[in-house]
Amino acid sequence: MSVIEVDVCVAGGGIAGMIAAISFASLGYKTVCVDPAPPVTDQQANNADMRSTAFLQPAKKLLTEIGLWDLFETHAAPLQIMKIMDAGGVDPVVRTQSEFNSADISDHPFGWNFPNWLLRRECLNRMSELTSLTFKTGVSVVDVMTRTDSATVSLSNSETLKAKLLIAADGRASRVRQALGIPCKTIRYGQHALAFTVTHPIPHDNISTEIHRTGGPFTMVPLPDYNGLPASAIVWMERSAEAFRLQNTDTASFTDAINERSCSVLGHLTLNSPRTIWPIISQYAQVMSGQRTALVAEAAHVVPPIGAQGLNMSLADIRALYDLAKASPQSLGSAKMLSDYHRARHSDIRARVMGIDALNRASMVSSRPLRDIRALGLNVIYGFSPIRKTLMKIGLGARD
Repeated sequence: MSVIEVDVCVAGGGIAGMIAAISFASLGYKTVCVDPAPPVTDQQANNADMRSTAFLQPAKKLLTEIGLWDLFETHAAPLQIMKIMDAGGVDPVVRTQSEFNSADISDHPFGWNFPNWLLRRECLNRMSELTSLTFKTGVSVVDVMTRTDSATVSLSNSETLKAKLLIAADGRASRVRQALGIPCKTIRYGQHALAFTVTHPIPHDNISTEIHRTGGPFTMVPLPDYNGLPASAIVWMERSAEAFRLQNTDTASFTDAINERSCSVLGHLTLNSPRTIWPIISQYAQVMSGQRTALVAEAAHVVPPIGAQGLNMSLADIRALYDLAKASPQSLGSAKMLSDYHRARHSDIRARVMGIDALNRASMVSSRPLRDIRALGLNVIYGFSPIRKTLMKIGLGARD
């Protein structure tokens, strides 16, 4: 059996895995990325990922360095304002609202939003340009054995890779993480999220709007116009039973439901995509690395889709690894590099997971008195400028 020697093996070809592979290949490392399924790059495909991703300000620097930002930029919908509304009264109408404007802390938007299927398409285009990168789709990791000098990765196509560094980007149920015996702390909420896109008559004006009532937030994130109409990506978090009921209802009934839940903030919403659904959990690995192996993205941490934190935490992982590999190529995959990586990321991840957990629990409350307290708390945060600005900086990952 032949063994293919590489510098880096990336297990997982989702958005984070593709960006990780591009990052290391752009430094000249011989890189192989494997994924069980090819990326879906067509919005109208039945299995297209209808979620969207907001890249926050810190992500732009890495994306520019590795040659992705120029591909993404023409499709970007800037996020200048994040608006939070509370509709927790008897009727589904907005009671209080607060705006967090990026202009208060920066000359740039908070970030830029993109449909996930489009990000996959542009990542695939960039991967095809890198001669040091091989992308194997329809191929999964079967087994992992690590030694002090390398990780041996057995693949489902009967190939074996020997890598100086193995990057686990293979999702919340990571086979690589399990093979290394790295434990996780997991929090379950009994929630699922629905994701879909809509058009609407009122322009979104680059404002991301999060509406709280019960079950979880209803978030409308700007997208570029669709067929000449303003468009937004929606993530609707609900208790699981209600989420599945909504997923399975007919289009007319679902349209009625989303228009009631949106409080008509953007006018009448018209569904223009399939609906996807996925479970909501919080999770983080107890350590960020094992021998010759680094955990990134959902293999390392999972958070509810609040505040655009998920993929941006993943990019912070990749940035930390990228910087270490760039600064010291001879230490690629070494115990010191991986120890430095753990120290750079783990405390920040734990703090963000716990913070988002608290926000999600607050958004889920159904008791009227607790909903009133939530609305009061929102007004207090918005009304005190130093707190508001500090929270915005923390959300961006800024440090004083």
